[in-house]
Amino acid sequence: MLDLVIVKALSEYYGDVNARDEYECEYSEGKLTEIKKKLVESKMLSARIDELGFTDFLIMGKGDRKINAQNDIHVKEDLFEAILGAVAIDSDWNMQSMQDAVEMMLHLNHYIENGDSEVLDYVSLIQQWQQKRIGELPDYCFKSKDDYNRYRLINCWNLNQRKPIEAGEGNIACELRIDKGEPFVGFGYSKSQARMVAAELAYNYLDNNGLLYTMSDEISEPSPEKAINQLQELAQKGYLTMPIYDFEETYDDNGNPIWTCECSIKDFNESYYQTCRSKKEAKKQAAYQLLLAILESENGGNQ
Repeated sequence: MLDLVIVKALSEYYGDVNARDEYECEYSEGKLTEIKKKLVESKMLSARIDELGFTDFLIMGKGDRKINAQNDIHVKEDLFEAILGAVAIDSDWNMQSMQDAVEMMLHLNHYIENGDSEVLDYVSLIQQWQQKRIGELPDYCFKSKDDYNRYRLINCWNLNQRKPIEAGEGNIACELRIDKGEPFVGFGYSKSQARMVAAELAYNYLDNNGLLYTMSDEISEPSPEKAINQLQELAQKGYLTMPIYDFEETYDDNGNPIWTCECSIKDFNESYYQTCRSKKEAKKQAAYQLLLAILESENGGNQ
């Protein structure tokens, strides 16, 4: 099934019917075979499964888990093909549904146009951003340009919301929503092209508004030993104000010092206290508790 869809997509992209109703292709059969081979090789399919994050949902036996079989390149290749097989069965072998799935999972249009170059794959970047924020794949909605224009005419945009951001040319409209604002709308002559335009619009919006990265991106592994420096790093990068540490020294019945540290920042409602035998340890633990609370709040927790 994968080979069939790839061949169909390549023939459509590189070929056309001339005035004599004859099929012409800008590449030879050998060149097309070379491109197809690259697209369906184990390395490519495995890499796409990694980017999609689907290995997290693999159900494997204890023995396979012990040897980390889920990381095997051929296991991920099989998973890719199994997903496409499920799409084929669920759609009753509808060719358009199968091609849509392949184009989305492989980001076929991006590879055909850019190969292995360093040109940004905006669909992949938005997908990674969305999965990290809410654990879901982006939702792309396709309609004809005429239907989209009619929708625009009968809908009034909320003045407090971002208006639709549009770009591209073509008769297919692709709407992408990543927040509560109006959609990013890409136009193209194919679904893949319209999707790429919409994803690029969304990526540029996030980049221009400082929304691409979060505190969780900056602090991948919070720890008590690093918490003081990690809070300071977030403050230096403008995510929050500098932390404030207040100390109180008391003594136990034997006259040994006991330190209580309060850690707070102006733009967070809670303060965190830790009591330890040493001033340094109390500071580290209080900073760590505040850091965890801030990261949890950013990811949807309550302050």
